[in-house]
Amino acid sequence: MTYLVLGAKGNLGSQFIKILGESAIGLDRQDVNLLDFKELENKLSVLSFDIIINAAAYNAVDKCEGDLQEKSLAFQLNEGLPDFLAKYSLAHNKILVHYSTDYVFNGTLKDGYNEAMEPAPINVYGQSKLAGELAIKAQVDKGLKAYIIRTSKLFGPQGSSPLTKVSFFDLMLGLSKEKKELEVVDSEKSAFTYTVDLASKTLELIENYPAGLYHLINSGAATWFEAAEEMFDILAISIKVKPVSAQAFARPAPRPEYSQLLNTKGPGMRSWQEALKDYLLHKTV
Repeated sequence: MTYLVLGAKGNLGSQFIKILGESAIGLDRQDVNLLDFKELENKLSVLSFDIIINAAAYNAVDKCEGDLQEKSLAFQLNEGLPDFLAKYSLAHNKILVHYSTDYVFNGTLKDGYNEAMEPAPINVYGQSKLAGELAIKAQVDKGLKAYIIRTSKLFGPQGSSPLTKVSFFDLMLGLSKEKKELEVVDSEKSAFTYTVDLASKTLELIENYPAGLYHLINSGAATWFEAAEEMFDILAISIKVKPVSAQAFARPAPRPEYSQLLNTKGPGMRSWQEALKDYLLHKTV
């Protein structure tokens, strides 16, 4: 099987390129305009592959909340692109793999959300990601074979694209070198997910499980504050971490208070603490 990875230089896409090696064809924004669907179709038509992994997405949660231009871009990348890929995959007998988010849920359930629960996003980003899910499902009803994978709070090696986001843990580690005390939000409890694990488990999913909707996350859940404390404990860094409410930081987009994704269908994953330790102890600073 040959894989086409969109967003190949991003944080998740780059892990697929690393794992798959010669079995992967990587495309990023530098290679093709992902929002010019005619150009993209022409590009895809000359390539030979069996599976599309869509690791390209808009994820600037706050920027798209109040800015109409950014909102339009969010829906183009998070709904328009998946819609095109779903239709293309159906027409050309390809398998589609697409990633969604815990932000499709409103965050009122403390015990978490399984795959069968009804989404109800509370911010524009979540709405755009849900729209992407629904666009793919419309083609699944027509015969498309697709894997929709919800995940959350990604961390891991940073991709080479200039548009990649710095993960929470790397951000905290950088700030710890500049400050003696950090204020970290002690809410928004959900699962942290290691991109290395997510990529490998995605491939396991494709090989061994039927197409459908899955939640793939490292097991367990934590707030941002709890996660920061865990990281500093692992690295034996002495710094004061102060828990604060979400209201301490002015952010345009509301966040789900509890949005832990429950994996009841797919391959199990190790705890986020184990994954974080693995990442921190092997990363190059």
